[in-house]
Amino acid sequence: MLTQLRQDHANMARLLHVLSLKHKTLEQGERPDFHLVREVVDYILDYMDTFTVPLERLYSEHLLAKVPEADELSRHLAEDYQALHERLNQLSQNIDMILMDAVVPMDRFADDLKAYLDAHRAYLRAEREQLFPLIREHLTDEDQMRLLKMLPEGAEASLSRLQEAYPQLYAEFKEAPSPFS
Repeated sequence: MLTQLRQDHANMARLLHVLSLKHKTLEQGERPDFHLVREVVDYILDYMDTFTVPLERLYSEHLLAKVPEADELSRHLAEDYQALHERLNQLSQNIDMILMDAVVPMDRFADDLKAYLDAHRAYLRAEREQLFPLIREHLTDEDQMRLLKMLPEGAEASLSRLQEAYPQLYAEFKEAPSPFS
């Protein structure tokens, strides 16, 4: 189970790397491929809604049943996650405006993108450093296998859809360095 979570984290970190390359393009005063940025944002939003939210709910329920003192961490992560989702939705709306040739200040968009990237990386780090050790310590292998069976389809199916639906994004994703190797 933790292997699956780590792989999902690595995949998300690679997607964030793709976005950070587009951010660097913006910082250099150039216009990135906003269609590709749109694909990344759409993919992450879809992944958050279809996989991450159910995963978080499932883990919170099972972990809190065994470790009630993890309630504060669970609440904190849920709040951070909600804030991430809101930031990403705002980026999505701004990308829509840019693609419709509306005036969107690029410096503000670049700042919003950077804030999102920083927040998402901090969220992944908090999960790795705080949540994963609790899972490892308090959920048995049997618990984790039972939870794994209850999860929606994971990263592998999601990556297959990514390859089919967003070939350009998938190509950049595959080129991005693996953050944990």
